[in-house]
Amino acid sequence: MLDKIESMFTPRELVSELDRYIVGQSKAKRAVAVALRTRWRRQQCPEDVRDEITPKNIILMGPTGVGKTEIARRLAKLVRAPFIKVEATKFTEVGYVGRDVDSMIRDLTDLAVNMVKAEAQDAVVAQGAKAAEERILDILLPPPPARSRPGFEERDPSADGSSAGSSREKMRQRLRAGELDDRMVEIELAERSSAPMFEVFSSGPMESMDSNIRDMLGNLFPKKSKKRGISVKDALVALTEEEAQKLVDMDAVVKSAIQRTEQAGIVFIDEIDKIAVRSSSHGPDVSRQGVQRDILPIVEGSTVNTKHGLVRTDHILFIAAGAFHIAKPSDLMPELQGRFPIRVELESLSKDDFVRILTEPENSLTRQYVALLATEGVSVDFRSDAIVTIAEIATEANQRMENIGARRLHTILELLLDDLSFDAPEKRGTTVAIDAAYVKERLAGVLADEDLSKYIL
Repeated sequence: MLDKIESMFTPRELVSELDRYIVGQSKAKRAVAVALRTRWRRQQCPEDVRDEITPKNIILMGPTGVGKTEIARRLAKLVRAPFIKVEATKFTEVGYVGRDVDSMIRDLTDLAVNMVKAEAQDAVVAQGAKAAEERILDILLPPPPARSRPGFEERDPSADGSSAGSSREKMRQRLRAGELDDRMVEIELAERSSAPMFEVFSSGPMESMDSNIRDMLGNLFPKKSKKRGISVKDALVALTEEEAQKLVDMDAVVKSAIQRTEQAGIVFIDEIDKIAVRSSSHGPDVSRQGVQRDILPIVEGSTVNTKHGLVRTDHILFIAAGAFHIAKPSDLMPELQGRFPIRVELESLSKDDFVRILTEPENSLTRQYVALLATEGVSVDFRSDAIVTIAEIATEANQRMENIGARRLHTILELLLDDLSFDAPEKRGTTVAIDAAYVKERLAGVLADEDLSKYIL
């Protein structure tokens, strides 16, 4: 299935899809699109060649807020690939307190299992809904109790049977028409977790022992169920989910999830520049040099033991990112550098980029605020001159202070619309035009040097 999804997109089409959400950074988009297409091409190669082709791992270099994480996340979402973002600074060398690097693969596998399970449930949701409907009908119209008293004379079952069947069908029609949605019923649902609660205090390679023991003991204890009084509408949703779960073959789900993790998984390692050892450093550093040594076999290709089984990392795509203000990619271990053959430098955002970010993407910030305030009955109209003024202020703030890229727009818009957001419930039915004069009036204090740090952190 995954091969079909990836084959739907050529590199040019992938870049075009990414353009809908991310402004600029064409080099980075091209690099990830080619890397993804190369993975699909590998699947089409003869088997003797296929295993020799290594992933085209990427290092994205650029300041914060320019789209590094968003590019990887959107790419994974487009092709429905398991994706996880980790921060290199969270890991330490094996044997020290902290997370070991194997946990990124365990987390990725857990995510893939949940993803495949959800897809499997969606495939049988119609059958689950049918079974849930029958359970609701049994509650609303319970079958007559069997009568087996000595000497009791049985009546003709055909008459009662046809009558009961007719009543059940009438009830079914009313149920499907929504006439019974508000009626309260008592249903029995399985509890999500019935295993005894405990905690395992450990770190390093044993950090997943807690969840493993929970799963093991959860299978030993019988599952408990609890009666709940809810509306028919909510009962149908809950019972449909429960019935669909019964129809899912978890062995097949786990097998498919492991395959998807190995062949299509994407791991985004952020802040990799923070673990680069600069030439001025002296002595070992378990949070830098040690982490690099532990990451190396994962990126090179190794087998990681997870609670779902063994997972090979040979063909997982790794995308590393960092600002690299102080350290350089050459400060990483030579062996690790060699496993990231593609390096792309992302550009800092300009005023024109900010204008495009505020207007072009489908989920642009201005559209988000318009939708939020529309829930209060307030119509907000961002004029073009206001967009330009906001972009100018964001550019100036990034130049004077820390350059946080597009994240600067969030703080500016929050400050700009602070009063309107607070007063929105009292302004229902009004229309507010946001123009350049409005922006300058609200952000007058921000434009002054002495007040810049006060308003925009």
